[in-house]
Amino acid sequence: MGKLDELLKAGGANIAESMGAGLSRPAAGEVRTSAVPSRWQGVAKSKNAVEVPVDKIVPDPDQPREEFEPDALARLAESLKTRGQLQPIRVRWDEARDRYVVVCGERRWRAAGLAGLATLSCVVSEGPVDEGELRALQLIENCLREDLKPIEQAKAFRALMDRNGWSGNQAAKALGVAQPTVVRALALLDLPEPVQEKVEQGALSPATAYEIGKVQDPAIQGELAERVVAERLSRAEAVEAVKVAARRAPSTVGKGRGAKAAAKLPTVRTLRAAGCKVTVECKKGVDDATLVAALRDALAQLETRAEQAA
Repeated sequence: MGKLDELLKAGGANIAESMGAGLSRPAAGEVRTSAVPSRWQGVAKSKNAVEVPVDKIVPDPDQPREEFEPDALARLAESLKTRGQLQPIRVRWDEARDRYVVVCGERRWRAAGLAGLATLSCVVSEGPVDEGELRALQLIENCLREDLKPIEQAKAFRALMDRNGWSGNQAAKALGVAQPTVVRALALLDLPEPVQEKVEQGALSPATAYEIGKVQDPAIQGELAERVVAERLSRAEAVEAVKVAARRAPSTVGKGRGAKAAAKLPTVRTLRAAGCKVTVECKKGVDDATLVAALRDALAQLETRAEQAA
């Protein structure tokens, strides 16, 4: 069992609280099932949630999250004022700074400052925490935040996978999300920057952007994104436009004919990478975009088999 697994196991309940699970408040210690109502059976009370002055808490300068939307923070601050704090944040004590440093829950800490709260309920990480494990915990929390923008979430998935050497399937299992969720998110990072910006601004939905990514030419991807936004195409209309663009093959001019002949796509294709040769047999007329989608599905199946065999 890795150190991160041990940390998650040892502080499972508290980590769940810091990432949005409800905070139970039965009597101290684990409860005997025969002595209490069923709603408290098997439930244990958090032993280290404490009230900490907001001004005694500082953000982690190495927090992997890059942006905090001002409007979202203002809404959260208003919620804290009217409803109170629903879940504790997670902090660790830094002796050198003489302050508690946020591990998970920086949005709530920032919103608490805007709301003028004097204290915050905190779950304290006791003992030393390895820097790598700390970043992994922060990345996991970031991946699961509902307010993350699509590109920001995709970057969080990628950072988590890179830090742990995980495949998309392993990341999905660790986060408790469907594997296609991770695959589709990561595909957004392959799009040209202008297309990613449209997704981040909310002008282009992630689902539509994923479909646009099936076209291999970045220039055509940009054109499609512009058209979808300008003409306000529905997702179904966008998918159809993508199919038409994907079928667009390079044209040649026949000698003396002046006519365009569509390039024929081979039914058997050979790919070479990392010392391996992969041969793919396709039905007649299958375009590159469809082949890429099929290879992604095949890769996901291969990753699952490899993990089951391990």
